[in-house]
Amino acid sequence: MNGPEIHVEFAPGLAVFVPRDPHQRLVTDGMSTLGHVVESAGVPLTEVGALWVNGHEVPTSYVPAGGDRVEVRAVERPQQVPGAPLRFLLDVHLGTLARRLRLLGVDTAYESTDIGDPALAALSAAEQRVMLSRDRGLLRRRELWSGAYVYSTRPEEQLHDVLERFRPELRPWTRCTACNGLLRQATKDEVADQLEHGTQRTYDVFAQCRECGRAYWKGAHHEQLEAIVERALDRVGRG
Repeated sequence: MNGPEIHVEFAPGLAVFVPRDPHQRLVTDGMSTLGHVVESAGVPLTEVGALWVNGHEVPTSYVPAGGDRVEVRAVERPQQVPGAPLRFLLDVHLGTLARRLRLLGVDTAYESTDIGDPALAALSAAEQRVMLSRDRGLLRRRELWSGAYVYSTRPEEQLHDVLERFRPELRPWTRCTACNGLLRQATKDEVADQLEHGTQRTYDVFAQCRECGRAYWKGAHHEQLEAIVERALDRVGRG
């Protein structure tokens, strides 16, 4: 490519996308937008909070000129997502994160099979959900309603990152971790067909999903789940 050369500085928070050098000289074609140039350098626009050129903020549609000094800033936290209630859509690789968000009462859709990037992007747009993914190609799709890159491969770190970035309202123990439906209180008789004899004898307090009918009670893993909830509430605040 033989065109205008620009000087680009990427924010430290974007280093995962540009590991070789946050300060780069890029040669453009003189026609592409700055948004396209930034994405071509490896940074999804979902992670860009603002673009500044020569000391002034510009839109992603700005076409850079030779000698421009560009500053690519990261998204400010907590990030505001206007236009709809905050809710998420996760791809097939983020099942544990999806279950933990649902445990905290956060509206979280999750595709347990790989339905493909076009279908995920269309679903994000149709239901106005923030697409969470580690797939940079998916996050570059224009039809996405909103999106965010998940930086870690560890579920605990993934959860903390999402909570710090978006600060969703937490309502623990109100959603089904299997299907995202809302829970209601249930009697033992109502869920008896899902209980083994020992569970029927030991527990008296139950909840049931309004959508799929799954029963919940404070079983053997409750302490582990309680610890996840407590850490999340401490991190986000208890309102």
